[in-house]
Amino acid sequence: MSGSKTKSPKRQQVYTLLVEIGRKAGDGLPAKATGAALMVYASGVDEEEAVRETVAVLKQADTAPLDVSGYGTLDERLAEGHEIGEDERALMARALEENAVIVAQVTPFYD
Repeated sequence: MSGSKTKSPKRQQVYTLLVEIGRKAGDGLPAKATGAALMVYASGVDEEEAVRETVAVLKQADTAPLDVSGYGTLDERLAEGHEIGEDERALMARALEENAVIVAQVTPFYD
């Protein structure tokens, strides 16, 4: 039957991303910073969607995303032996519940 669903819809997952940003007027970074690294938890049906949503949100927030590195889902990170604390798990749960992009940490870069 052509009208029946053969696949269940993909469910949202939360991905851990590390985003490097450059400088841009109004970015909110410290005056002498040359850029920053952002630890982000973003929901998506796959990592590509999470990256696209993260970049879009960061551009709307007047930042200049340069590079995004993916570290996988909670289950993938646990399988790799990452230690994930309760605070981090709570932020991941919030990102999933709110279908959001959450910036958990900002580390400015200096020359």
